[in-house]
Amino acid sequence: MNMNGGTGTWQESCTLCPRNCAAARNGNPTGAFCGETDGLRLSWAGLHFGEEPPVTGQGGSGTVFVTGCNLRCSFCQNYQISREGMGKAVSKKDFASICLALEKAGAENINIVTGSHSVPYLAEGLREAREQGLSIPVLWNSSAYESTGVLKLLEGLVTVWLPDFKSSDPDFSAEVFRARDYPEKAAEAILYMTDTSPMVFNERGLLQSGVIMRHLSLPGRLKDTGEILRWFKDNLDGRALLSLMTQYTPVPAAEKKLWGKEPFPQRYTEENEYDALLEMLDSLQIDNGFLQELNPDSEWLPDFSRTQPFSSSLAKPVWHWKQGFTAIASPSPEP
Repeated sequence: MNMNGGTGTWQESCTLCPRNCAAARNGNPTGAFCGETDGLRLSWAGLHFGEEPPVTGQGGSGTVFVTGCNLRCSFCQNYQISREGMGKAVSKKDFASICLALEKAGAENINIVTGSHSVPYLAEGLREAREQGLSIPVLWNSSAYESTGVLKLLEGLVTVWLPDFKSSDPDFSAEVFRARDYPEKAAEAILYMTDTSPMVFNERGLLQSGVIMRHLSLPGRLKDTGEILRWFKDNLDGRALLSLMTQYTPVPAAEKKLWGKEPFPQRYTEENEYDALLEMLDSLQIDNGFLQELNPDSEWLPDFSRTQPFSSSLAKPVWHWKQGFTAIASPSPEP
């Protein structure tokens, strides 16, 4: 597969994401910003019950966490897999088996988290899963720091998009994402997703096609959130759903291990900030979406070293990078 318009392949000179780092990923991850080879590594897969209602349904979202990431968010709550490399290499056949096991366990959909650096591999794996009988929708859950040309590889495979528009401030993006062009590239990607996937719900109110644009409000940065909400109103209102999240939790371990500084207040969102968010939504007349309740608590932070990284009420494991398939999956034995 030639992704670069020349004689080289993305494995030899990677331009899958807007970084265009041109790293050789064929077996050597050291030059790639994402820290990954041209293969695929996963950390966890299971039924997740903490997503938005049209995604979660009754059976839960069949969530698959991909190891690695093309951003370096200083506040990443999944730093064990995004930056520390926690995960296991899987083949396309393995990936397809995990998707089928999730459907068998009752998943309403397949929800791929942070797969932007592995799009071609995931596209081939999804194709194999479809050929083997996968029948539920596939969701793409990402930071939106993506190239629209690469996203086209997912055409006919992904129908629901869960992009997170993190910030519209280039200076802030350069500091905390290591990507000054993040606002521009994220906006382009989200518009592409919205233009190509009209909102479609099934008879149970579950999203079969469409976009839920997420934004995590950060303590002390209400102005940034206001700009993102205005962008949503001007560009997506009536065409997509908004999910405004308030779950920011200080992750001092991640700061200490990966960046050595604390660019954010080490606190949760406060009630007065939450009230300001309500006022913004009311002022902009945005009512097509979801607002996360204020629940300052670190107990739910995931630990992917465990088979159950989340609270037991939030998730049911189906596959773990250490253990493989769990008891509730019961697929064919792993090779």
